[in-house]
Amino acid sequence: MPITEAAAAAWPIELTLLLWSVALCVAQMLLQAVGANLQASLPVLAGNRENMPTLTGWAGRAQRAHRNLLENLPLFAILVLLAAITNGFTATTALGAQLFFWARVAYAAVYLAGIPYLRTLIWLVSMVGLVLIFVELV
Repeated sequence: MPITEAAAAAWPIELTLLLWSVALCVAQMLLQAVGANLQASLPVLAGNRENMPTLTGWAGRAQRAHRNLLENLPLFAILVLLAAITNGFTATTALGAQLFFWARVAYAAVYLAGIPYLRTLIWLVSMVGLVLIFVELV
């Protein structure tokens, strides 16, 4: 059953941003797949992926940015879902979720652009978002 606009509007911002984080993950997956296809070709990618060539340039950065999101998204999901089941949503968890999500959007863009130190600072902002939610739950 699809979520109605009214039901989605009633969701806490933390759950909404969790949903959009999944959309961001899918978008990053598709972008890195396009980059991989341009460098490795579809037959190589459709195979068993043994001896895959190392992706370079923006394709490699897209792949690494996606992997980094895959490492961090479960943490965000667990924290948001714990807040949901414990009725623990607060202004602090909302701020933490917003910091995490928007930092992840910026992280992907900055990583694709190849800006190393800014990327790390943005990653730290996303971690601050996770810490805010965590601290609010303990």
